[in-house]
Amino acid sequence: MRRVKLDGIDLRILKDLQADGRMTNVDLAKRAGISAPPCLRRVRALEEGGFIKGYHADLDSEALGYEVVFFALVGLNGQSEAVLSAFQAQIANWPEVRECHMARGADDFVLKLVARNTAHENELTEKLTSAPNVATVRTIQVIKTSKDKPGVPVPSTPDED
Repeated sequence: MRRVKLDGIDLRILKDLQADGRMTNVDLAKRAGISAPPCLRRVRALEEGGFIKGYHADLDSEALGYEVVFFALVGLNGQSEAVLSAFQAQIANWPEVRECHMARGADDFVLKLVARNTAHENELTEKLTSAPNVATVRTIQVIKTSKDKPGVPVPSTPDED
């Protein structure tokens, strides 16, 4: 993977694509103040450099029948590489697990899950608590989301903190 030194134009491209991944290259180039061919080269370099991991559609979970979002704080009965890897491999196959983060602190993992309803949430929690090497599970059901902003803050200039 080639390392790319980011300048103000690259940062503008990243910011605009993060806000609207379907933006055409022509529109992206106009916003960045460059012509389309060098803009496309920069986007490809940003992809190759690992700054852009992919593109996706932001789906409405409720419209698709997933009315409940909850987090599970999971503690395992060991922290060996084999135990950690086995847990991650198991939950990688659960479509309701949307995020999995290994954590430092009282819990080993923080999971973000979606469920069709509270009964489905309970089924998933039971499935999780009975999984091999799982010692503790604490769940937190989301009541309301006031901010859901994917990505990261992108500065306007390379020197901006």
